[in-house]
Amino acid sequence: MLGVSAHQQTAASPFIRACRREPVPHTPVWFMRQAGRSLPEYLKAREGIPMLESCTRPDLITEITLQPVRRHKVDAAVYFSDIVVPLKAIGLDLDIKPGVGPVVADPIRTREDLKRLRPLEPGDVPYVTEAVGQLAAELGSTPLIGFAGAPFTLASYLVEGGPSRNHERTKALMYGEPELWRDLLDRLADITTAFLKVQIEAGASAVQVFDSWVGALAPADYRRYVMPSSVKVFEAVADYGVPRIHFGVGTGELLGLMGEAGADVVGVDWRVPLDEAGRRVGPGKALQGNLDPAVLFAPTSAVEAKTREVLAAAPATGHIFNLGHGVLPTTDPDALTRLVDFVHRSTQV
Repeated sequence: MLGVSAHQQTAASPFIRACRREPVPHTPVWFMRQAGRSLPEYLKAREGIPMLESCTRPDLITEITLQPVRRHKVDAAVYFSDIVVPLKAIGLDLDIKPGVGPVVADPIRTREDLKRLRPLEPGDVPYVTEAVGQLAAELGSTPLIGFAGAPFTLASYLVEGGPSRNHERTKALMYGEPELWRDLLDRLADITTAFLKVQIEAGASAVQVFDSWVGALAPADYRRYVMPSSVKVFEAVADYGVPRIHFGVGTGELLGLMGEAGADVVGVDWRVPLDEAGRRVGPGKALQGNLDPAVLFAPTSAVEAKTREVLAAAPATGHIFNLGHGVLPTTDPDALTRLVDFVHRSTQV
């Protein structure tokens, strides 16, 4: 019953209200990668512990997730994990290499390889259930955002064998073997859905699906080859009633389609102003974003000026302030704390 009570506790929070496009006392703020390398307390907590191992220790997950809430007074916590955690949990041989990212030992490129993508069961990730339960209890009325990787972005890592600039092998498979591609994304949609359900049932108040690499696609290709799997994920968790956020990088041309895929909130990177993003996404959706993460390296006066531009372009209701991508590792934590305070003060009703 923890999940139900956690959802009820956070229903009146500014973050959840903004997701539902309801009036808020101030614009809520959280940051992608707020729990991470920009915080000295994070580096200390993770010292000597590999990334994927740190994602399987409930007490460590809880501590790292809470750190930015304590320090910055953000309006939501985001569950500390990585998008490849469910793939590791079902037995794939992969690791996160510092300075590189996820690296897959045996890439998925044939129909035979698909057999390795078995369904994810809650018993595969008991540490997620335990950590989310701890966090929901600790956070009280502050929402916890669960998250997962979108099928396309997971597929890109699996097919390429690691991060890729041009996604050559991914697109070759997508265009050259469309049936295999469809089956690959369908399996990944089920894995993503299962990972989200575990988090929601344990107490996450909202979920975000990261499609980090989908900006590499043209709109027609997104609609044909990717959108069905995204729709499947969002529909599968719709009955839980928690807000669903959809985010990708370089997705200015895809915003309308991402809105159609079924999320309640569409995340916007820094390349498209929020008023234009709202026109592209269409009515009925909240927006999240979209300060350029690099702005935080400028003097405070410049950060505040750029923040005012974001707020001026934002919708009157249904806006969650965030960066247009994750916090950069060398960001001054105090700049983030000042930014949260500035947004709160500037938007207070």
